[in-house]
Amino acid sequence: MMMNTFSSEKIHRILLKLSGEMLAGSQGFGYSDTATDELTNELIEVSKLGYSLAIVLGGGNIFRGGSWKNQELNRVVLDSIGMLATIQNALYMAEILRGKGYPAEVFSSLAIDKVVPRYDPQSASAALEAGKICFLSGGTGNPYFTTDTAAVLRAIELKADIVLKATKVDGLYSADPMKDPNARFISSASFQECLEQRLGVMDLTAFSLAADNNMPIKIFNISKPGMLTQALLKADIGTYIHP
Repeated sequence: MMMNTFSSEKIHRILLKLSGEMLAGSQGFGYSDTATDELTNELIEVSKLGYSLAIVLGGGNIFRGGSWKNQELNRVVLDSIGMLATIQNALYMAEILRGKGYPAEVFSSLAIDKVVPRYDPQSASAALEAGKICFLSGGTGNPYFTTDTAAVLRAIELKADIVLKATKVDGLYSADPMKDPNARFISSASFQECLEQRLGVMDLTAFSLAADNNMPIKIFNISKPGMLTQALLKADIGTYIHP
């Protein structure tokens, strides 16, 4: 396992966390043909470099339970709708990849056997070993857990070398760079430093799970073309969070 220095040579199996909003592009909802085309091209590029690639998608382009206007609705039901949205996203992205002649497989933490096979670490690992890009959908399968937590959990189960968290910013800063002109870019930080400086890497459940299991995280900006590959190959791209 990598420790406190980012080294691309030590990375073989990747868990990529993508928000659902990334699939929507500038329209903010649903699917943007341009965005999904560019994203799938980047996934293929990384896979062609020899990396084993598993992906956890959010569902925010279809449904966001946390921001739903009627907060009196049952949270468990809302979270279930969100988990179903992640399955739709995974099926759609996998189908685009197959249309481009690239093998992809979808697994779900929820039982929808007619649509998608049930996730288990052995089956997903075998699919990764076979060179398929794998989508691990349905979150953790439980309410009250984010897809960030699902991403870290799956990374640990599948013995990934790193969690790549794709965002719309270059990485972590000491303060909000949109509000504070003195905000300092942080290229690398330990889990302990993140806690002490209150750096918002992920929600606390996801972050604690990563820290407890020494699972490194790299946060990078995927809105710029080619940055997924760059984040994997270059230490100075994004923010590296380590034990």
